[in-house]
Amino acid sequence: MVMVLAVSLAAVFTGAGAEGAGTARADDGGPPSGRQVLFFNHAYGVLDRETADAIEHSDYLREFANFEVRTTTGSGGQTWTGRYLKGRETYVELFGVGDVPGQDGTLGSTGLGVSAERAGGLNTAAERLGDEGVPEPVRFRQTRDFGDGVPVPWFDAVFTTDQYDAFGAWGMEYLPEYFADPRSKTEPPNYPGDVGRERYLPDDYRDHQMRDVTSVRLAVTARDLRNTVPLLRAGGFAVRTTADGGAVAQGGGTTIRLDAVASRDQAGLRQLTFGLNRPAKERHVQQIGHSKLVVGPGTGAVWDFPAPK
Repeated sequence: MVMVLAVSLAAVFTGAGAEGAGTARADDGGPPSGRQVLFFNHAYGVLDRETADAIEHSDYLREFANFEVRTTTGSGGQTWTGRYLKGRETYVELFGVGDVPGQDGTLGSTGLGVSAERAGGLNTAAERLGDEGVPEPVRFRQTRDFGDGVPVPWFDAVFTTDQYDAFGAWGMEYLPEYFADPRSKTEPPNYPGDVGRERYLPDDYRDHQMRDVTSVRLAVTARDLRNTVPLLRAGGFAVRTTADGGAVAQGGGTTIRLDAVASRDQAGLRQLTFGLNRPAKERHVQQIGHSKLVVGPGTGAVWDFPAPK
């Protein structure tokens, strides 16, 4: 999912604009809006070209995770080329500068999707956004072209605003039309109304070390943070403010940490942690471009990305 294409088209469809940028309120330290209906789906980050190329050509990552380099065609014919590490329910999408069109292709741009497990979960979260200070969220339907020029409905999305600096988050819900298309290579439902992440992702993670994303840490501007917290709370995450003015959201097995930074040029992906399918007996350190992935010992791995100097 790429923010700039989605919000620009959504603004056309809904008439949303800059007026919506200041409606979201920050976390007040209270409980989430209700039971959790949205869960961490994936995060993306735009990295320097050297690191992105090193990730793309890393033999180690192909052993560590269900790894794929793919060019995707979405709504409006826009394309993006990502490097994907896919787990059981969650995944990571990594870009180099220029791999994504427009604003989202610049160094330090990031995004995060939280998705429904059951049909109707996205609408529940969208309705709760009114209580979080977002009376008119931006809605968008993303499509995917499998190469024949015929767009297939992929998922519905909700944003708190179409205005952002370097980071944006969205709620999403996969669509029945996508699951029904055999080219999606998705699984049958596990229960009525199953639109979940495990159904969407393949089971090839079983053949690798990486099982799922357990935490993501992103550096974001104050405006982007302010516009993200209401969505997380509406989705049912427990959100608390940190001493440095950032926020931590927890729920569903993944922790989302948003560090507040003073300017857009300080923004970006800072860290990912993973749960493993089986314990690593020894500590392994893998330098990948300017990033460092440390696997084990035990059932976890930490991937650090440097802040700009």
